[in-house]
Amino acid sequence: MADSSSLKTSSRPRWWPAIFICVGLFIALVVIWNTGTDNRQMQVLRTLSGLVISGTLLLAWALFFSRLAKWTRLKILGCVAGGIIVFLGCFRFSQFSGNMVPIFEWRWAKRDLPTTDSQPTAKPTGQPEAHRLAKLSFPQFLGPSRDCKVPGPDLATDWSANPPTELWRQPIGAAWSGFAIAGHRAVTQEQREENEATVCYDIETGKVLWLTENPGHYNTAIAGEGPRATPTIFENKVYALGAEGILSCLDLHSGSQIWQRNIAVDAGLAIDGPSDQTGASKPRNKSKEWGFSSAPLIHEDKVIVSAGGKDGKSLIAYAADSGEPVWFGGSSRAGYSSALTATILGEEQILIFNQDGLAAHDPEDGAVRWTFEWGAPHPHVSMPLILSENRVLLSLGYGNGSKLVELSKDGDQFTTKQLWHSRRMKAKFTNLIHHNDHIFGLDDGIFACMELNRGRPTWKDGRYGHGQVLLRNNHILVMAEMGEIILLEANPEKHSELTRFTALDGKTWNPPALAGEFLLVRNHKEAACYKLPLANAATVAAQ
Repeated sequence: MADSSSLKTSSRPRWWPAIFICVGLFIALVVIWNTGTDNRQMQVLRTLSGLVISGTLLLAWALFFSRLAKWTRLKILGCVAGGIIVFLGCFRFSQFSGNMVPIFEWRWAKRDLPTTDSQPTAKPTGQPEAHRLAKLSFPQFLGPSRDCKVPGPDLATDWSANPPTELWRQPIGAAWSGFAIAGHRAVTQEQREENEATVCYDIETGKVLWLTENPGHYNTAIAGEGPRATPTIFENKVYALGAEGILSCLDLHSGSQIWQRNIAVDAGLAIDGPSDQTGASKPRNKSKEWGFSSAPLIHEDKVIVSAGGKDGKSLIAYAADSGEPVWFGGSSRAGYSSALTATILGEEQILIFNQDGLAAHDPEDGAVRWTFEWGAPHPHVSMPLILSENRVLLSLGYGNGSKLVELSKDGDQFTTKQLWHSRRMKAKFTNLIHHNDHIFGLDDGIFACMELNRGRPTWKDGRYGHGQVLLRNNHILVMAEMGEIILLEANPEKHSELTRFTALDGKTWNPPALAGEFLLVRNHKEAACYKLPLANAATVAAQ
């Protein structure tokens, strides 16, 4: 017969396994966040895995190995089950942040999107040049030259004393598209139920001037929902590329369709997919994991987009007026960057950062003039940064960093050479700025400055997340990932934050648009227009 002391000992709770699990989790977190890796996304994923494994082990300990009283174990099980049920009943998974942190939203959250029917807006009369805002222009992705540099008057640097004026702020359809601006018209893309929409807003009121829809719905848990590319405005036409490959040319004044192509079909990427409501089989893209993201480039009456087709159909040029294919070039897999024009050693070329690396095409026939291989197994998103006629900077997130590429030419042949590779400037979803022989940008979510010649960092400060940037004269506007607008001095010696304000709520990956004093911002839930104070008040009257 066992004595009473041994019975008491055997009935006591067994705490050492729980302590062992907690200590193990602590050690694992210390190792994860102090290993020197530059891949913050992988650190977050490992942390989440560690928390899930530890939580599961603690629950198993409490229920089966803790020697806790029966009712105590039942209470623990009930609390855990009840908490999960209440949480799932109140929240739904929305998407991931730039660092792969899961984001949840209320299940009953709804948005009433503005339409032309819900907003009795008078149709604008006359041509854009007759409007008092006719000179406003932000015609394409990242500004006039696709380099994040926006001309215009100096901005005031104290938004506490002279805050930005909110002209409007309202719900918008999901997308990672930005705004293109021509006069008083601001055009973007949105997901509206099962249709991709190109929508034109009045820049001062937010009223819908026109809305044009096409069938299509791209949506994944990691990449989010809706179109990815920013429209391009050129000569009173709007060129918009949807996430599933529909390239449309629309009239800027009315939104009426002029022509339309499916670049997935033209590139040989489309296969038969699920039937639509009419019973017809829809073409489905078989190679673009995150959807088509190439902002259309206009060059010499051609519209150029990245499709990623094989057998010479990676980059496609269409006639801007008719939509007929003009040329196909290259065979690289498409990344998520957009094409841009550059003069390389006296020769005009079209540069595109593909999934396999950088490629330069002849704008006349699409022939590949040269390539620089960088086949890292991560999305290639950032735009090539043209530094001079023979130097280009490339940047990747996920711990890859930046590479400076130098070009030389012997006769008609180009040769590429890597001058340096730095892990210090990792542009994941954002783009970089070249200013005064330095590179400024978000290094895996933290703002940083790097000197150009050797790729050495000068400073790194300001955790703004995976947002976007624009340069106006000597000031940098940062659209932070969580919706704040920060104004920085483009100072190569130190991080100099001048002022800030909250423009949007929630995750914001969309590029901002700045025309004169008008700042248009949006994310996957809402859009807003702010009138920024200028350094010289007299300049306002001239806008």
